[in-house]
Amino acid sequence: MDLSQISLEQAANLLRQRSLSAVELTRFFLERIAIANPTLNAFITVDEEGALAAARRADERLARGEATPLTGIPLAVKDLFCTKGLRTTCASRMLQAFCPPYESTVTRRLKEAGAVVLGKTNMDEFAMGSSNETSFFGPVRNPWDTTRTPGGSSGGSAAAVAAGLCLAAIGTDTGGSIRQPAAMTGITGLKPTYGRVSRYGMIAFASSLDQAGPMTHSIADAALLLHAMAGHDPLDSTSIDSPVPDYRDELTANLKPLRIGIPAEYFAEGLSDSVRKAVEQAIVTFQELGATCLPLSLPCTPYAIPTYYVIAPAEASSNLARYDGVRFGHRCDNPQDLRDMYARSRSEGFGAEVKRRIMLGTYVLSSGYYDAYYRKAQKVRRLIADDFQAAFTQVDLLLTPTAPETAFRIGEKDQDPVRMYLSDIFTINVNLAGLPGLSLPCGFDEHNLPIGLQLIGRPLQEGTLLAAGHAFQQATDWHLRRPS
Repeated sequence: MDLSQISLEQAANLLRQRSLSAVELTRFFLERIAIANPTLNAFITVDEEGALAAARRADERLARGEATPLTGIPLAVKDLFCTKGLRTTCASRMLQAFCPPYESTVTRRLKEAGAVVLGKTNMDEFAMGSSNETSFFGPVRNPWDTTRTPGGSSGGSAAAVAAGLCLAAIGTDTGGSIRQPAAMTGITGLKPTYGRVSRYGMIAFASSLDQAGPMTHSIADAALLLHAMAGHDPLDSTSIDSPVPDYRDELTANLKPLRIGIPAEYFAEGLSDSVRKAVEQAIVTFQELGATCLPLSLPCTPYAIPTYYVIAPAEASSNLARYDGVRFGHRCDNPQDLRDMYARSRSEGFGAEVKRRIMLGTYVLSSGYYDAYYRKAQKVRRLIADDFQAAFTQVDLLLTPTAPETAFRIGEKDQDPVRMYLSDIFTINVNLAGLPGLSLPCGFDEHNLPIGLQLIGRPLQEGTLLAAGHAFQQATDWHLRRPS
């Protein structure tokens, strides 16, 4: 049995049956990382000592019969979740030596459930990017074709799962950063409802948009991870105080009464032919499973990109003001005075894309421009959310492509920021409206590159998304295919 191909449930059964130990399973993935990471660059930090110690504790729990479904399961975590005693860099020179004194809620909950954290995955710097090329530690390479990007910003997590360097990974999604790389690497990625998963200890990019979620091979694995991660957290004022269902129990829901909306705006100019054909075939599959698919319109969709690139940089400008070289983070050598220290520490610590967004955000928040840009963007954001609310009076879910094209070549768009920003054109609206969104594989293009399908649901209706996605994966085998 190839351990890199098994599901979380299969791994848990093997561990409970004592067919292998958590230490053996952890060593297997550590060895795979050692072989593949020099090529893929999916991990920034590999915590071999910590992972093996966690695996030994998991084996002790298993021996006592106290195992949970995640006990001994090797996972990877995006390198913006604070992990006590383990460096957290946000893929930036600014934080390359930062070792947090506390643990994020997400990683704490996973560790308490017995999961083994193998290490921290590469990403776009401060989660700002769509290709994982802005990382201070170099780009991540797509395991389906190492000349291409895995998408971003959670590209390291996506590549690690796709290449079998871990059984699952945790990413974050501000404008599509779980779903877009999931589509480009042929895995399953879920962005939960805003507030469903705590943001405590998650280094902020845009606080009203950021949300953590699972990246896995299958819907069933995503349901298992989400159940462990989700729930109210008093340490996060944006956390939703609502009961968390066992999402695994909702996977077998009947699709026959399900109504799925097909927004016309997501199938317009700019969508590649291969993506269009794959998604249209997926619509046929859902109809064969008993769902009713209805055409509809989301008229404010064209305003998503300009709205997002006002709001997100504005929040980033505020959040990143704390990195000034005083208390923590990069500090320049031999500053002449306080002003020089601020200027050079930030200039040296941040990369080009982060600086671009800080400058843009500072501009739209400045006196004389706040009303013209930021306030207006917030009003359009409300209209975008209203579009979805109106659509959900007619349908239960929306179905769209995840990205307009498959994985593009490294360096192809890095000199054209606007073209890069358009990579997230189908995912950004979901964040602006605070909705749950799911990407799952639905085909391949002529270059054998994966294609992703996106499902969008009502707030806190992740169970409906997962049930629909699970039914699709039971009827197809796209999610079972792996890079060679």
